[in-house]
Amino acid sequence: MTTSTIVGGRMRTADHLRQTPVYLVLAVYAVVVAVPLVWMVMSSFKTSADIRQSPWAPPTTWLVSNYVNAWDRGISDYFVNSVIVTIVSTVGTVLIAALCAYGMTRISNRLSSIVLVLAIGGLVVAPQVSLIPLYRLLDTLGLLNTLWAMILPYIAFRLPMAIILIRSVFIGVPKELVDAAIIDGCSSLQVLRNVYLPISKSVLMTAGVLTAYFAWNEFLFAIVYVDSDELRTIPAGLMSFRDALSTDWGVLIAGLVIAALPIIVLFIFLQRYFVAGITAGSWKG
Repeated sequence: MTTSTIVGGRMRTADHLRQTPVYLVLAVYAVVVAVPLVWMVMSSFKTSADIRQSPWAPPTTWLVSNYVNAWDRGISDYFVNSVIVTIVSTVGTVLIAALCAYGMTRISNRLSSIVLVLAIGGLVVAPQVSLIPLYRLLDTLGLLNTLWAMILPYIAFRLPMAIILIRSVFIGVPKELVDAAIIDGCSSLQVLRNVYLPISKSVLMTAGVLTAYFAWNEFLFAIVYVDSDELRTIPAGLMSFRDALSTDWGVLIAGLVIAALPIIVLFIFLQRYFVAGITAGSWKG
């Protein structure tokens, strides 16, 4: 065994020891996050009596019927509404943000700087501040008690984040690629579609995931701007769902699992793009 091998082994061992506290913190964090999820999944298969008597014990009988009952008693309608609102809000936000970021990147003037400042300012505006003005605006437009009463505010409040995130990657696109596309006869929109969007796939996915997470879980606008139970999304619907099933905790928790599952699955499948997009947006621009 050579001296360099011994020294290299010692250095690797020292690096592992220095990283041990980081691993411990991550392990503790993973446990803190996982324990409530495990409890929720187990409880969704229990009866109300089992949940009260032995909250941490596995179910004595795994009641898959809790999910069937939750779906039949209203979750199905709320789920469909949430899917529609989330998809439209996500597509609209990413599309508009990409167009804005593209314009700010290609046209470097005072107007693009003003738009950037407005976008940064939009990040610090809490949705609760605009609750009453938005209510009056939607009432004037005749959009209250419609799905658009949720979709339009969701797009508006997620646009600043999406614009800044996408712009940070757009400004790193090599100018040579843009010039080559223009020489080949591409129009401005074709340059966006053929050059900017393929290179920025990860950050577009990241903006989409963040927007979908917000739209799927948003509660305040959903209960203020929509009165009809037929148009409620899952967060707002579960509130009345709980009142209707206040004693049937197994069915209620099954509804919570159904509500959480789509976002968890979405993040698992798009995790690679999400991490890459966050990393790209953090160092470019």
